This record gives sequence, C-alpha cells and structure tokens, in this order.
Amino acid sequence: MRSAPVGAISPGTTLSTRCWPRVRCSGSRWCLRATWWKCTCTLEPWCSGGLALYALGMTAVGLAILWYVFRLAGMTGREGGFSAFNQLKMARFTIVDGKMGKGISFKDVAGMHEAKLEVKEFVDYLKSPERFLQLGAKVPKGALLLGPPGCGKTLLAKAVATEAQVPFLAMAGPEFVEVIGGLGAARVRSLFKEARARAPCIVYIDEIDAVGKKRSTTMSGFSNTEEEQTLNQLLVEMDGMGTTDHVIVLASTNRADILDNALLRPGRLDRHVFIDLPTLQERREIFEQHLKSLKLTQASSFYSQRLAELTPGFSGADIANICNEAALHAAREGHTSVHTFNFEYAVERVIAGTAKKSKILSKEEQKVVAFHESGHALVGWLLEHTEAVMKVSIAPRTNAALGFAQMLPRDQHLFTKEQLFERMCMALGGRVSESISFNKVTSGAQDDLRKVTRIAYSMVKQFGMAPTIGPISFPEAQEGLAGIGRRPFSQGLQQMMDHEARLLVAKAYRHTEKVLQDNLDKLQALANALLEKEVINYEDIEALIGPPPHGPKKMIAPLRWSDAERERQDTGEEEAPQQPPVRGEEPS
Repeated sequence: MRSAPVGAISPGTTLSTRCWPRVRCSGSRWCLRATWWKCTCTLEPWCSGGLALYALGMTAVGLAILWYVFRLAGMTGREGGFSAFNQLKMARFTIVDGKMGKGISFKDVAGMHEAKLEVKEFVDYLKSPERFLQLGAKVPKGALLLGPPGCGKTLLAKAVATEAQVPFLAMAGPEFVEVIGGLGAARVRSLFKEARARAPCIVYIDEIDAVGKKRSTTMSGFSNTEEEQTLNQLLVEMDGMGTTDHVIVLASTNRADILDNALLRPGRLDRHVFIDLPTLQERREIFEQHLKSLKLTQASSFYSQRLAELTPGFSGADIANICNEAALHAAREGHTSVHTFNFEYAVERVIAGTAKKSKILSKEEQKVVAFHESGHALVGWLLEHTEAVMKVSIAPRTNAALGFAQMLPRDQHLFTKEQLFERMCMALGGRVSESISFNKVTSGAQDDLRKVTRIAYSMVKQFGMAPTIGPISFPEAQEGLAGIGRRPFSQGLQQMMDHEARLLVAKAYRHTEKVLQDNLDKLQALANALLEKEVINYEDIEALIGPPPHGPKKMIAPLRWSDAERERQDTGEEEAPQQPPVRGEEPS
C-alpha cells in the first residue's frame, strides 16, 4: 500500500510504513528500531501532538522550580543568611594587618631607593595626616607601580602593607572578572565598600592590566562588555561622587601601555612609580640581602660586589634565583657551606643551562663549534666598542646551545652608530669564521643573524642613523603582531629602509671578514685551545693572542681562577665550574 500522511491513517489500517519508537503496533510489540515493518499501527492521542504538550509542560515545571530557588535565595540574602549568589558578588581580597609587626618592611627591600621614597609619602600621610593638611597638601589618590617583571613591584607593596599600620586590602586583577556577567563590577563595589568601612585604608590591585585595559571604540569593532563594566565601576569608585580621601589605591603592572587613559589621569592613579632593572649598586645590595640567609665560606661582602658586576641586566627575581641555585648546588654536592664556584655554577645555570654531558658531538662538529665561538671572541677582542670577553666554551648546554661566548655587557644606555656597528660585527664573527675556515656555513648562526637584523632595522627605522632615510623614527612592531594594522609609512619608504638595512649588514659582514682574514693565526690559536680544553677564559685568551689593542677589555677585576682553584683544593671539592657566562651565544 502506498504511504499516506499521518493524519490520514485510520486505526486498523495495514500499510508499509516506518514505525518510530513509541508507536504501538499489533501483536503488543514496540517498534524500537527505525526499520521497515508491515504492521497494523494504532495511533494513540499522545502520538499526534501529546508529545509536544508533554515537553512544554516539563519546561514550565523546570522554570517554576528555578524561579522558586532564585526567589528563596534572594529572600535569604536580604535576611542576612547564607546566599550562594551573594557570595559570588563579594570581593575575595586578602587583609594584611600591619599592626601585627610581621612581614616585610622597607628595610627588607634592597635597592629601589627612589621608588621607596615616593611610596613612603603615602605611608607617612596615613600615619600623620595633620602634617600634610596644615600645609594644604592633598595626598595623591593612588600610585601605579610600573616596571619589568621581577623587579620588586609586589615586594614593595608588601612592605607598604607592613609599614602603613592601617588595613591593607590586596586583590589580584584577574579575580574581578568571571564568566557570569556583572560579577566584576559587583566585586569592585564590594571591595571599596569594605575599604571605606575600614578607612583609613589602602587598596592594592596586583596586575591591574587584567581589568584596566583600554576600552574599545567604535572604530576597533571589538568589545568586551564585562571587562568594560568592571573598569567603569573601578573608575567611579576611585574618583566618583562618593569618593573619600581616606582610601588610597595602589596598583602594579608591567603592561602600562595597554591601560586606559582615564585610569591613569590625575585624581585616580596620580603617581607613576617606575621600578627599573637594578643598577650595579642596587644589585650589590640585593645580593647582600639574599646572602644573609645562606651559610657562606666568606663574608657576604666578599661575594656581593663580584656577583653584582657579573650580572648586568638581571632583575631582583633573577638574583634571588641565583642565590637559591647556589645553595642547592652546594647541598647536592655535599658541601657544608656555599663557595665561590657554587655561585659561578648558579649564574651559568640561569643563563646558559647546565652542561649536557650526554650530548656528544662528532669531531667535525666540535671543530666547527670551536671556530664559530673563536670568531665571536676574536672579533670582540680586536674591536674597540665591543663587550668584554670573559669566557668561551664549546661544551653543549641543556638549553640546546652547543657552546657560548661569554660577554660582560656594560650598564650602558646610549649607543653611537659606531658602537652598534661593531656589535653587529661581533655577532657576525661566528658565521664569517665558519665561511673562512671551511668554505661553508651552518645553521648555527641563526640566532646571531637575528640579532644583527634587529640592530640594523633599529638603526634605520628608530634611531635615524641612515642618511638616505633621514632622522625619523617609527615604533617597533610588537613580536607576533607584525602586519596587523596600518603602517605609518608608505611601501616605497619600506623598500628604502629594507635596502638600507641590507647595506648595513653587508658592510658589517665585509668588515668582520677583513678583521678575521688579517688575524687567521690568532683565530687558529683560539680554536685549537678550545678543542684542547673546551673552556678558555680572559687570562687564557690574553696569553694566546696578547692584550686587546684598544686597552683592557675586562671591566671588572674578578677573582682569579687560580684563587678559585686554590679555594676548591683547600676544601677538598672536585670539578669547580669556570667563570659564569653572562650572555650565551648560539653556536653552530
């Protein structure tokens, strides 16, 4: 029989049809599988519309249950009882009570002298506000701690919490925003409500960039309503109709470039305290602070100055890591105290990784690595404006480097065109040495070429050091965002800058090639010494090829290796590491 619409089937009709689940067939069977059957189908009332009514009814029951639960939760919340929804809206802050006399004080924060001076003004105002009020002065509403990661922003905030002797409410920026809409703004209100109840008080928001990003515009096409609501509520609480002078906001971030301008204006985060990488003197103080907790063979001052000179560009977190690694190494080796070579091992581990003894190179690879690193060392030794060569090694490291040339960067902030050019030459020394010695090049110079390219484009596009381009400067494209957005220069100017950068690299390559060609005997001597010893230091280089032609390259007077060796022998320990590297080079 041919098929007919469902509505046209009458009870007792025999037809060839597709019996779906819950369709009653003759013989008291249920057709549970979608197969073709020849049966007598009997339509029951729920088959022709009852299922839809059933689903609608269950939905109504579920909505009624939810309405009842929400109503009951709201009533218990208003009555002061437990409410899960109210708990979600409450800010999860940490209260630090400075009156307990425990925690970190300003004396425990080494370095950061200017930053501590600025932050102390907030503490002094909270302790004795009359001294400021009688002069008509108003304390800033807030301060923003800026700086690279690991420089002590959160540590300084902890010291403020201890020294202020007032309630200190600390909360992280990511804790404001949740999946549920509106919770961020509710938590901001909860936080500042608690702060006003405890006034005078300090509110500290760590990583404020999580909630303080620039708000979207109609031109961008992107928006995040939840984050913007949280930021708007934060702006109102910091400087709105109900704002008081007794709540000070302290915030920290290392991404100040993405913060909203309204958050940074006077009246909110008035004072911007920049905490930069520590200077030589500050590094010495930080080492002194961390060395206090270690059991040393000498006085802490014996190590602090030397380690400070060996670690330019290190942050406070890096310094703490070095001290901890030195203590761990001493314990692993079974020493009863921390020695000089434990610190040297720690610096070497932090920068270049540990020696990978299981990675064995072939004789040919060792020779290529030796000439590559000798090229770096020799060019840096012979040129005037290059960094001090402290150590060269061809021992493979755990960070995938097959060797490194140790340099000692100076604390320098201004560079001339000649200095940048000779830095390019030094970076190209390994590649040129391979080409001269073997008439071929390897992939080991990839990192060197990346550095050279970056310096060349910086000289052309940012420093205005290309005569044909002129004294202009364009912002450096952020890594990973190249090509996104509109460039502030034309395609023709881009081609000119590319051409100038290539000319600079080619000129540096030719100059490096000439330097090495004129000193092939010295290059061979350094490579042979590396193949024999695997590691050579400043004194070895000076004994092999003579002193640097432009004066001593060593900016510091480190402990001589003979003294370190004597100390190791006196204590009966074995295999003291050599001078620690300060900058690793990627060899061939």
